[in-house]
Amino acid sequence: MTAQQNPSLASFTGDANPYGGGDPYADYRSADLPFTQYANLADRQLGAGVVAANDEFFAQRENLLVPEPAEFDPEHFGHKGKVMDGWETRRRRGASAEHPWPTEDDHDWALIRLGAPGVIRGIVVDTAHFRGNYPQAVSVEGTSVAGSPSPEELLADDVKWTTLVPRTAVGGHAANGFAVLAEQRFTHLRLKQHPDGGIARLRVYGEVVPDPAWLSALGTFDVVALENGGQVEDASNLFYSPATNTIQPGRSRKMDDGWETRRRRDQGNDWIRYRLVDRSQIRAVEIDTAYLKGNSAGWASVSVKDGEDGEWREILPRTRMQPDTNHRFVLPETAVGTHARVDIFPDGGISRLRLFGSLTEDGAAHLAARHQELGG
Repeated sequence: MTAQQNPSLASFTGDANPYGGGDPYADYRSADLPFTQYANLADRQLGAGVVAANDEFFAQRENLLVPEPAEFDPEHFGHKGKVMDGWETRRRRGASAEHPWPTEDDHDWALIRLGAPGVIRGIVVDTAHFRGNYPQAVSVEGTSVAGSPSPEELLADDVKWTTLVPRTAVGGHAANGFAVLAEQRFTHLRLKQHPDGGIARLRVYGEVVPDPAWLSALGTFDVVALENGGQVEDASNLFYSPATNTIQPGRSRKMDDGWETRRRRDQGNDWIRYRLVDRSQIRAVEIDTAYLKGNSAGWASVSVKDGEDGEWREILPRTRMQPDTNHRFVLPETAVGTHARVDIFPDGGISRLRLFGSLTEDGAAHLAARHQELGG
């Protein structure tokens, strides 16, 4: 099967210049990729992993999902050669002296388990610092397999793979971006590089589509959590860190693992607007300011609305926030809605927002229908 791909995105072809010293990112090539507004479904924090690769002679496959940008040390060599921060395979060779070149079909591959299954909107194959050793072309396929399949099960003949990025030439030391228009739910990817070479990072941007049966079994859960299908729709300010951090799994581990705004010099306030997993009944609220000590929000309030055209209704009035503290509130009555908004006053940040509740009957039915429609 083949999914339609948007051909209009910038493509990076041709060689990158050799490293000339100084800032290793000085001549790095990138573009404005609109799909990066979505969450990274291949985030290790969500539980993503590179479960297998056919070759990782020079550099380990796990580097593909490291959250930080790839680093480059021009003097770092190991017993196998130059140490690279990415996934790098050995050079392929032909069958004989008469035919020393790789064949047209030769390629290396890696299997990636998404941290959260979902609809993929775009993929970035980043070849940062791979200048003379990046692949000639890449391709990406996706599949949906229930449970926790082994690499052998994923590679079985009965598993159907959908082409998300057809074989496409890429450039070295560049963020090669590809929009994906497949309206399907995927759990795993197969990244191929043709015929060999190195890739620094892989990013997979999209919308989480949770398993309705799992959420039903949980009963009460966080209806705004990214892993459960919640989304950030917009925010007033993203100067220091992304608003999506506030719905990531677990507690914040450091200051930049939350959401922090620049200092306001007016009489306004900052905010984040969210879309819940589906129509929900909210019974409790948690606002965490972990690691935000001299820069946490002074006060916060939470509002919900029911439907795109619904009116905002405050469910947690403006409440004093303490630095580096987890604040918990049981609501006096259940709040029903499809969207939520947290307002902070006047500025600063929070690390996490949790909205505990359950799906309404119509919300559960809608989520189940979408899950089935997307092949879940």
